[in-house]
Amino acid sequence: AGGGRLMDKFRKWYYNAAGFNKLGLMRDDTWYEDDDVKEAVRRLPEHLYNERMFRIKRALDLSLKHQILPKDQWVKYEEDQHYLEPYLKEVIRERLEREQWNKK
Repeated sequence: AGGGRLMDKFRKWYYNAAGFNKLGLMRDDTWYEDDDVKEAVRRLPEHLYNERMFRIKRALDLSLKHQILPKDQWVKYEEDQHYLEPYLKEVIRERLEREQWNKK
């Protein structure tokens, strides 16, 4: 039990140390956009896609200005939603299935 709490504290520390949350980004906003991620983003519902694009554009603007958001607007570890993950898992599952099918 103690090791789990220690890992959770480390995850929170690392999350804040990475700094993307200070620009208003969520973890899934920062993934490298390979073909799988691009397809997962394409499959997002419109409201999730628009929210993602707003966060990315705001972060780019802040980065160019060498600024960060006020602390009360930072994305907190507990509030970060893995909104892209289900779509990405589906895309990867489909790609692997296609690759297996093509081997036959």
